[in-house]
Amino acid sequence: MTTTTDTENRPRTADEIGAPLLELRDLQMHFATRGQGWLGRGSEPIRAVDGVSFQLRAGETLGLVGESGCGKTTTGRMITRLLEPTGGQLLYQGTDITHLKERDLRPYRRELQLIFQDPYSSLNPRHTVGSIIGAPLRVHDVVPKGKELDRVRELLEVVGLSPEHYNRYPHEFSGGQRQRIGIARALAVQPKVIVADEPVSALDVSIQAQVMNLLEDLRKEFDIAFVFIAHDLGVVRHFCDRVAVMYLGRVAEIAPRDPLYGAPAHPYTQALLSAVPDLAVARGGTPRERIRLSGDVPGPLDPPTGCRFRSRCWKAEEVCATTTPPLVELAGGQAVACHFAESAEPVAA
Repeated sequence: MTTTTDTENRPRTADEIGAPLLELRDLQMHFATRGQGWLGRGSEPIRAVDGVSFQLRAGETLGLVGESGCGKTTTGRMITRLLEPTGGQLLYQGTDITHLKERDLRPYRRELQLIFQDPYSSLNPRHTVGSIIGAPLRVHDVVPKGKELDRVRELLEVVGLSPEHYNRYPHEFSGGQRQRIGIARALAVQPKVIVADEPVSALDVSIQAQVMNLLEDLRKEFDIAFVFIAHDLGVVRHFCDRVAVMYLGRVAEIAPRDPLYGAPAHPYTQALLSAVPDLAVARGGTPRERIRLSGDVPGPLDPPTGCRFRSRCWKAEEVCATTTPPLVELAGGQAVACHFAESAEPVAA
């Protein structure tokens, strides 16, 4: 009987196979609902995520933005496989991990970590900080037995906390300090990808900049790729290399940071950016025109046919109701799903 070494079991690097670090191909997450008919049959699923595709390179940061309920958090939980997708493919370093069982998924869990939004509920109040950060070290055998405490102290120092506070409980720390503990827990297993699910939205404004600066420093020091989920477009512009705009479970536009903020192609992206405070106005500049969307956001249980944004779009025509616009690549790495997109011409096939 042949045996397999840990080295053979590890996920191959992106350089070894020439593939993106992470790739989503038409990823879907549909949740079943209780029907109204006989035995609850005949119900339509909630299409929380309904065909999301993008790639993430090593060391890159990709921002996921959009209104509440657009599927950002669900996408992040599928990437870390806290949720098993109902359709599409999730590839990590060229390997399809979409439906891997828990035993086969373990090596990949080490490299795909999540920072939760709420630092108050994401830490077990009955465990000390040392136990919380040390748990992944023990589960994944990251350090030799008996060396966990040294590694915990080192991680606490890396995120700007006192190494001697390992024996304290979460309630003894402020919100910003608790989020630093959550960041240390994610760093413990030396991941290649971190999904940060609105990591500063629950913190005071005075603390948000400190945590964002910490994430930026960690990104540079450890060459970590981030999927950064946020509502704050200003934070995303500061932190992310590329930005994907989601609307009702799909990607409306994805582009490098500067082209997207400078010349958004999708009407929804234009509306979002028009609502961002403009510092030029404070310096005496002319305020840009605010785009105000009419109507309510449709629900994922019964989304509009064709383009999902058409019910609120001022450019909508008949084709928008009958044909779903594909995500078409434009010049400069910009891609947009709109029949009447602005910006550069599509890239020739």
